[in-house]
Amino acid sequence: MRARPHPKITALALLAAVIGLLCGCAARPAVILHPAGGAAVRVRVEVVNTPLARAQGLMYRRELAADAGMLFVFPHAGVQHFWMKNTLIALDMLFIDDSRRVVGIVANARPLSTRSVGPEVPCRYVLEVNGGFAAQHHIEVGATIEFVDVPAGAS
Repeated sequence: MRARPHPKITALALLAAVIGLLCGCAARPAVILHPAGGAAVRVRVEVVNTPLARAQGLMYRRELAADAGMLFVFPHAGVQHFWMKNTLIALDMLFIDDSRRVVGIVANARPLSTRSVGPEVPCRYVLEVNGGFAAQHHIEVGATIEFVDVPAGAS
């Protein structure tokens, strides 16, 4: 004869399974880029909005998925410059203003470079994606960006 599981243990196991499913279904932040003459493209993003997280960025990463990027969020618009120190992959950097319009692009930033790069125009957000992404998707200055499930404090 088999012993029946205790009802409390069964309830706890069921609760753990439901919580696991809910956590797996949580919305993932993304941006949708709308180029002037091309199809919209969705990019899953890691949102970094603290000084420490922004300083770390994509350093030491060996790869970045083709549909992924990192969205740097600054408290206020200002001129932003980036370097590639300890960054192992070539990146495109899209500089975005308060109205979520691309105001500058650094294409194929060279890995490990300590040269500071960026446009001399104010921006509030910077989106880093794989090198060549902007050209591949026809993203140019003037393209618009839409946020999807980006945390409220970041927008």
